[in-house]
Amino acid sequence: MSIAEPPPKDAATKAGAGRHGGTESHDEAGDYLAKRTLKKGTAGWLLLAGLGVSYVISGDYAGWNNGLAEGGFGGLMIAAIVIAAMYLAMVLGMAELSSALPAAGGGYTFARRALGPWGGFATGTAILIEYAIAPAAIATFIGSYVESLDLFGITDGWWIYLAVYAIFIGIHLTGAGEALKAMFVITAIALVGLLVFAVASIGLFESGNLTDIPATDAVGASSFLPFGLFGIWAAVPFAIWFFLAVEGVPLAAEEARDPEKNVPKGIIIAMLVLLITAAAVLLLATGALGAGALSVSGNPLVEALGDGTVAKVVNYIGLAGLVASFFSIMYAYSRQTFALSRAGYLPKNLSVTNSRKAPTLALVVPGVIGFVLSLTGEGAMLLNMAVFGAAVSYVLMMVSHIVLRVREPEMPRPYRTPGGIVTTGFALVIAAAAVVATFLVDPVAALWTFVAFGAFMAYFGLYSRHHLVANSPDEEFAILAKAEEDLE
Repeated sequence: MSIAEPPPKDAATKAGAGRHGGTESHDEAGDYLAKRTLKKGTAGWLLLAGLGVSYVISGDYAGWNNGLAEGGFGGLMIAAIVIAAMYLAMVLGMAELSSALPAAGGGYTFARRALGPWGGFATGTAILIEYAIAPAAIATFIGSYVESLDLFGITDGWWIYLAVYAIFIGIHLTGAGEALKAMFVITAIALVGLLVFAVASIGLFESGNLTDIPATDAVGASSFLPFGLFGIWAAVPFAIWFFLAVEGVPLAAEEARDPEKNVPKGIIIAMLVLLITAAAVLLLATGALGAGALSVSGNPLVEALGDGTVAKVVNYIGLAGLVASFFSIMYAYSRQTFALSRAGYLPKNLSVTNSRKAPTLALVVPGVIGFVLSLTGEGAMLLNMAVFGAAVSYVLMMVSHIVLRVREPEMPRPYRTPGGIVTTGFALVIAAAAVVATFLVDPVAALWTFVAFGAFMAYFGLYSRHHLVANSPDEEFAILAKAEEDLE
């Protein structure tokens, strides 16, 4: 059903308040949203695709190879194929959701419409945990690269962590257009580095290197699966590193040109590029150095190439890849924080934007938290925490797609997911298995992340659910939908 004009604000507010068990929303004064606006029209599909690749590309340079120690080449390869299929299915589902609900909240906006305030905040919290912690992990990797390259004579990592946070928060504060263009250039350099690696590693490839880890006595163990069938499951969190955070493209919806078309196009193209890069580094790096040696490497692509000039070039460019992901995920955490704050789920001061329409405190506060976490130096643990948050958000976002397809079949969808709920249902099942798999690799990291998630939910239950902003874009999407439902 379509209506000629939206219902009055007081009616909409009451509709929103009663829909999911007593959640109360409040209208704010007219200047509230004026102080919380982003610069529209700054990104087309090419910049959005670059953003999606940028989120992930550091995962091609480091981290994924530790999965060889869990599943061997065969286990990690099978896990990567399954996870790649999950991400492709999820991206197709998110392309539909982002075309229907283009707002800065991304997955939180989708879940708010489908699952109500509790589901929306749970999804937004899981995404925020992922994006706030991942840069802290990447900062530790950047520190290791700088120290190993003996750049600037720096040997104390915390100075590097502080420098990268300060520099890139500063760039983001200049505005989204400038930040996204800088990110695109850095990402292009990182992709060139992967191309250089691929060409150079072909001549070093030996098929025997893929299976040089001796088979154990585990169930189903062989030279292809040295740790047996269980090794496939244990390798899942590391396979996720090949694609982690690509789902963040919809967070740029309010700053995109024609978001209903460009956001779906951007995220799908980014995913296709990442499928190619993941396959290339997994096969070529393992075949060049050997699964055993690569499984404990902190700099896998460089070590696979040896000590020559090309290896040094890839080493320097690898630093660009880490910077690209650090830079872009910082953008993602700021937009997720901005959206949750603007709607009242988090303290409202976090969503105030500066004269360049950049959310100042949404950039600074999670950045300070990330810097403190980076001082632990536990990059692998921090990444596992980020993976746990991501996997939880994937479950909730795929549930949201299915719920909206069933409950609101007539909702305008400029892009529709091929296969519909069958596609996202598949992604949902694999994502749920991935949540369990994170406990296999690092139960301490998963438990700490769960505790943080619980603290956020307690804050919502005790305070912020009573102070939501009814006329924020994400709340209006859900409230007006309920008002239409009531009019019918």
